[in-house]
Amino acid sequence: MGIKLIKISVVYFMIGVCIGLYMSMVHDYTLTPVHVHINLLGWTALTLAGLIYHLFPAVSTTKLAKAHFWLHNVGLPLMMIGLFLFVLGNEAVVPVIATGGVLTTVGILLFGINILRELKA
Repeated sequence: MGIKLIKISVVYFMIGVCIGLYMSMVHDYTLTPVHVHINLLGWTALTLAGLIYHLFPAVSTTKLAKAHFWLHNVGLPLMMIGLFLFVLGNEAVVPVIATGGVLTTVGILLFGINILRELKA
C-alpha cells in the first residue's frame, strides 16, 4: 500500500504544480486554494503516509489503513473538484466540498489512530 500511496501522491504533485504554473502564466491566482490543498493533502500527506506504510508494513495491513487509503483517495478528489468549481463561482458545490472534506478528514484521523495504536518501538 505504501508504494501505491507514493505513486498517487506524485500524480497530485504534478496536478498541483501544473495549476501553479497556469496561475503564474495568466497572473490569476483564483485557484490558489486548490493548488495549496492538492500539494499539501495530495502530495505531502500521501507521500508521508506512503513512506510510513512502506517502512512499517505491519501498520499498512490493518483495517484502519485500508479505510484511510479509500477515504483519503475518494474524499480529496471530491473536495478538490468542488473547491475548483466553487472558486470559479459555483456556490451549489458547497455540499460536495463538505462531503469530500469530511471523508478526507476521517481518513486522516483513522491514519493517526492506526499509527498510534499499531506502530511499535
